Amino acid sequence: MNNPTDFLRKKFGPLKARNLKNAIAHQITTEFPRIGGPRICSLCAEMIMDVVSKHMRSRDHVVHGQLLWAAVDINDPPRRHRRAADTKLVPVLLDLSTADDVQRRIDRLSRSERLLHRARRLCQQAYEQGGLLSNCDIAEMLHVSSDYVGQLLAEYERSTKTIVPRRATLHDVGSGITHKRIICWLRYACGKASEVVARQTYHSLEAVDRYLGQYDRVRHCRLQGLTPEQTAYALDCSVRLVRQYLEIDDLLARKSDA
Repeated sequence: MNNPTDFLRKKFGPLKARNLKNAIAHQITTEFPRIGGPRICSLCAEMIMDVVSKHMRSRDHVVHGQLLWAAVDINDPPRRHRRAADTKLVPVLLDLSTADDVQRRIDRLSRSERLLHRARRLCQQAYEQGGLLSNCDIAEMLHVSSDYVGQLLAEYERSTKTIVPRRATLHDVGSGITHKRIICWLRYACGKASEVVARQTYHSLEAVDRYLGQYDRVRHCRLQGLTPEQTAYALDCSVRLVRQYLEIDDLLARKSDA
């Protein structure tokens, strides 16, 4: 006599296999028959499901004024000839509009002040979740030009001697070169230890030491009477980079003379 439990399993068990993971595995098997057997295809499907789940949020986890954005992973800096499509992304949940934003509008703060507050918040929130936003990301969210965003944040960084964590400063993408100046300023003008500078500028201690070491080498070459072109050749770097550090040296010299 047949076990009724086995009968039900045989009859209704196939329904359990009707899910998204198996549908993906079937599609992989169909489109890429040489990729491997059922276990490999199932593993690929699991990896795809994991990526999809990270890039989705249910309504219960997103409140009014928030948005989900795919930021660039902080640990995946750009490489030459690599496409944006090949960059590792991190889904971040950002506060696009808050009660404080509304209050600033009611208080009639200028447009630039309101945009600066929001841009800084978005960058900080993305950084705390392991991602970095570009000026273009912020421009798309706030419906302004990327040049305006870059100018706004760069002016803030110059005036406050701080860094806003974004791709332009932490990944050396775009025009964000102020981190070099800020790092050297905090170390040599303010006398802060390298560990403190690293913490305040969102850089690793190794990165801070690398920037300071390059500045010291450029300055030594200047003291030896080398031109920017000769310095670039001696240090195996670009003339543009040498000129950036020479500008930093001029800034620090004016500070010591003041």
